[in-house]
Amino acid sequence: MREQNKQQLGVGVLGLHEGRTLLVALTHPVPRDPATDPHDIGRMRAPHVRAVAGCDVSEDKINAARVVCPDLYYTTRYEEMLARDDVDIVCIYTPDHLHGQHIAQAFEAGKHVICTKPLVNSLEDARRILEAGRRTGRKLLVGQSTRFFEPFQRQRKAFERGELGELEFVDAHYIHRMDWFYEKSPWAATSTDWAFLCMSHPVDLARWYLGRIVEVHALGYRSSLAEQYGAGFDIYSANLRAADGRIGRAMGHYGLHDLPTARNAIELMLYGSAGTSLAQYHDMRYVYTSPHGEVTEDPLYGKRAYYFNNEVHGMHYGEFANYAEYFAVALLEGRAYSPNLEEGVETVCVLEAVRRSARTGQPIHIEPLLREVGL
Repeated sequence: MREQNKQQLGVGVLGLHEGRTLLVALTHPVPRDPATDPHDIGRMRAPHVRAVAGCDVSEDKINAARVVCPDLYYTTRYEEMLARDDVDIVCIYTPDHLHGQHIAQAFEAGKHVICTKPLVNSLEDARRILEAGRRTGRKLLVGQSTRFFEPFQRQRKAFERGELGELEFVDAHYIHRMDWFYEKSPWAATSTDWAFLCMSHPVDLARWYLGRIVEVHALGYRSSLAEQYGAGFDIYSANLRAADGRIGRAMGHYGLHDLPTARNAIELMLYGSAGTSLAQYHDMRYVYTSPHGEVTEDPLYGKRAYYFNNEVHGMHYGEFANYAEYFAVALLEGRAYSPNLEEGVETVCVLEAVRRSARTGQPIHIEPLLREVGL
């Protein structure tokens, strides 16, 4: 690999449907809007990252990306993008079952990787990318976008300051009707499982606070929507036990009729000895207890341009830019970061345990799965 620019790292994006969002976030300044925070408007979201290339097998998606980001290099051949010296980090937004292959190729080409969740959807691929990462010494960040959304960032900082006291229970969910996703990505019904595809959000959030999970007991069910599209379980409820004995719950439902005024798509409740907090998405709301009572922070209009490009509830511009900047700074400065390759593979093992437990009705211990993948 060429000598690194010590101030910026170059990004190449593979998969230009969702991945186009990252290209826009990295090449366009925060839109100007009188309702936004004046300190955000007009600035670049990720000063230590520059977008240099995009790749997709679809010419239509390349052309759509070229309209909004015209000054980048585009190709339909992944090998061509991997061969570029100005690509330091490959960001992968391809279908789940292709992640293992695409990550391993990037590692072998000497590139660091950001891969959207789920990292992979099989233990075979988990073992493959763990071995490749260790052998090549390349680094990986799992693109768990929820961690990098404003309310969840505020919640985490408050937790780290000790405002909740000792954490006693974690309750996370991701619920969203997914007929649009089946239509856009038919492979969702046949080439993956909702245990990986979307339960990766609440399971990752629970693991972020509980640490290593040692046991999973899950239940699953098929909604009428899943039956319509020929998919497996799309409703999951998983109880999680951590190594230190603490417990949590992760829930997902992907065939429901959304009721957004009552429940946000993603919510994380933390129950501590000194307080309770709630972070939400799509709403940009953070609610917590203080010594003086309940406090609600809702910075939507102050941060709307940064996270949503001024849409009320838009795509993940802010979250994607946040994790790209976070990873680049960690690489440039030699800092620790999370979730890294090992953490991501561990979460894959938990997701596989959710899948297996829901089908057998029995608790699944994680340790044998960790040994199987090499952790």
